[in-house]
Amino acid sequence: MIQDILPSMFNNAYAPAVPQDDDVLFYFEGTQGGRCLAVRLDEDGLACPRAKDAAEKGAELRYLFSIDSTRHYLALSLPGGCPEGFAMEKTSVLRRCRPKELCFAGMTACHLYEWYAANRFCGRCGASMEHSAGERSLHCPACGSVTYPAIAPAVIVGVTYGDSILMTRYAHREYKGRALIAGYCEIGETAEDTVVREVLEEVGVRVRNIRYFGSQPWGFDGGLLLGFFAEADGDRAITMDTGELDRASWIPRDQIEPSEDLLSLTATMIEAFRSGKAC
Repeated sequence: MIQDILPSMFNNAYAPAVPQDDDVLFYFEGTQGGRCLAVRLDEDGLACPRAKDAAEKGAELRYLFSIDSTRHYLALSLPGGCPEGFAMEKTSVLRRCRPKELCFAGMTACHLYEWYAANRFCGRCGASMEHSAGERSLHCPACGSVTYPAIAPAVIVGVTYGDSILMTRYAHREYKGRALIAGYCEIGETAEDTVVREVLEEVGVRVRNIRYFGSQPWGFDGGLLLGFFAEADGDRAITMDTGELDRASWIPRDQIEPSEDLLSLTATMIEAFRSGKAC
């Protein structure tokens, strides 16, 4: 999956330092749904600006994290916009490019970009927020409110019936690839409760024998994805929620095309079912 970058090591501790010329720089524009990132695409894959590309522009840089010895920064502001030699591309480019560790870094930077943008002002009193010097948090100097990066838990569900799995396609989304049942955990729910509710809401199927598969941070929308497999309990007739899906059908294991692109938890779960490693 996209976060599996060994032997490289991701260190998310907040350890700000003066940016050096070769530190990686992420610069975003727009919001979710129309968000773009400054990158360069060539035969070697994906490249991002470096801190030196913003050194003379009066940029406001925020330390993010490190991968091995390379530090990564977010340009909160960058007078003049996209650095020369780079172009603003949709963040979805991170899902199909290499190197993998830079794509993972970009996805995680995207998560923090949205958090900083959404919390410039205190949600309680409206005063301007300030960044803590010792941790990744924002605090309000007026009322003392403290805010940490928000992480939204969501489930991905591989619903099975014998040698078939329920595969879907999202409605009203740019992504039109194969998908599984998915949804965010609501207040007061366990992840298992969410599995039962989302499957029933989206396709009208009841499930049993819920088993945890694995998890994945998904910074494109600030989520932490929790993967489960579950079996259809009784009737497997589909009643599709057309507001969420435009396709839902049972696909036999031997009709699933193998995939080498296992960056997402969904793709990894589908491949695990196809190869007989999941259940």
